[in-house]
Amino acid sequence: MAVGTADYASRMFLFPLAAAGVSLAFAALLGKQFLARRRPYQAIWAVALLMYAAASFALLMGLQGGWSTGEYRTYWLFGAVLNVPFLALGELYLLVRNRTLNNVFLILLLFATAFAASRVRTGHIDVSALSKDLPLGKDAFVSDRLPYRLSQVFDYPAYLFLLGGSAWSAWKMRGRPELHDRYVGTLGIAIGATIVAIGSGVGAGLNVVPVFSIGLAAGIAVMFWGFVRASRPGAPPSKSAS
Repeated sequence: MAVGTADYASRMFLFPLAAAGVSLAFAALLGKQFLARRRPYQAIWAVALLMYAAASFALLMGLQGGWSTGEYRTYWLFGAVLNVPFLALGELYLLVRNRTLNNVFLILLLFATAFAASRVRTGHIDVSALSKDLPLGKDAFVSDRLPYRLSQVFDYPAYLFLLGGSAWSAWKMRGRPELHDRYVGTLGIAIGATIVAIGSGVGAGLNVVPVFSIGLAAGIAVMFWGFVRASRPGAPPSKSAS
């Protein structure tokens, strides 16, 4: 039974592979856009997508050949801890035009990133927990809880900001059809992040690899669409009769 389950899980590799491929392709596109337009959110989202690709590839390796501690640390740092905060920071730069405020949050996130990377890299991992297809952070970091707690401290506020940013943009952009693409795209990013959150929560929590893997691929596909939509040039305001 265990061998059959592991074999079934290994066949799910196409979904994290697709997620990694989409992430890398769009990170390259965003990098190209940043070089042409110099919009900070494009560079930040490119970094977030590279993190998503690294976490997806680590998941692929874990499903295919069993988890090593290095693969799990990569998956946990870039997928469970840092990815959503960088998505949220990109949304901040997209929606808020206060450069000083944005740069303060950027500096804070860079310091937090260095701290998280250090703690996840050195945190003790219970190797027995890595025998599962989808090891939970609370089981892997059972004797050193901080790397596990970092995912909650980092992701929960960032995820709420993604959702709140969508609601705020809807209010801010009401009655302005020239900003419709930016609003819809931002909403798509939040929906994609929600798909990933639900898929990872249910899939990893219940050790159901298909839910996790499909959620990973579907979520990045929706975020991809949201990035494209939000990055469209705004249409000129219509000159309706006053």
